[in-house]
Amino acid sequence: MPRQDGGKRSPKRPGGRRAKLPRPVYEKELLRLQEQLVMMQEWVRSTGARLVVVFEGRDAAGKGGAIKRVTEYLNPRVARIAALPAPTERQRTQWYFQRYAEQLPAAGEIVLFDRSWYNRAGVERVMGFCTDEEYARFLRQCPVFERLLIEDGILLRKYWFSVSDEEQERRFRSRLEDPMRRWKLSPMDLESRVRWEAYSRAKDEMFAHTDIPESPWYVVDADDKRRARINMIAHLLSGVPYHEVEPPELSLPPRPPSTGYRRPPMETQTWVPDHAATLEGAGRKRGGEPGGA
Repeated sequence: MPRQDGGKRSPKRPGGRRAKLPRPVYEKELLRLQEQLVMMQEWVRSTGARLVVVFEGRDAAGKGGAIKRVTEYLNPRVARIAALPAPTERQRTQWYFQRYAEQLPAAGEIVLFDRSWYNRAGVERVMGFCTDEEYARFLRQCPVFERLLIEDGILLRKYWFSVSDEEQERRFRSRLEDPMRRWKLSPMDLESRVRWEAYSRAKDEMFAHTDIPESPWYVVDADDKRRARINMIAHLLSGVPYHEVEPPELSLPPRPPSTGYRRPPMETQTWVPDHAATLEGAGRKRGGEPGGA
């Protein structure tokens, strides 16, 4: 089977470090791509296709931000995120891929894995959470598992978000200093800084065994988050054979004549205080009855 990328490889960081993509350019192109993602979603829904997108990479590489932009305008009943917690004691006794297989899409669904079965080849390997035997078994079984998914008709795309040592450190320090984002840092994240080379070796070995023609890894240069998001989404769209699906014609029906319904008195209901009014410095009184029920 030929490579899905035509056999062409891009350097890890093409052209070296570049200036950030200007925000106006980024926002305009992102919106255009998100419109295409909605179109792709409707194709998936109407044709019964099954799409799996795997997001992997170092801590703070920007996977979560990319997933957020992909799903921003999608129907959560069609496109969902699988971000599994640590396995339970029972799950640890199951076949390793079992709990991930449970998350796979049915017809007309998209699943985005915010980290995936590749945990075994990364954090579990580096941190000693699996045995050498379990790790070797994973490397043997993973290509087989993915070939089975593809043979069954699942569209599988795998993205590795690559971030430099310097940029990861900058993002870690930024999170440490920001109380709104400090929760994103865990002791495991900080430990990854100490074990940078171990993670690099683990990633290289993982690629050597799982970057197969049927299911290649696509590397995203993630030092600039804006470029990374644009490049990843554009590439995903280019690799899915979607087309525009004509939506059904919808019209807003007229509201039927009143049958005498009267709303209960406002005093019988507990209203949310008008905090917004305090921002205007007026604390104005509510003028008239709010619309809606």
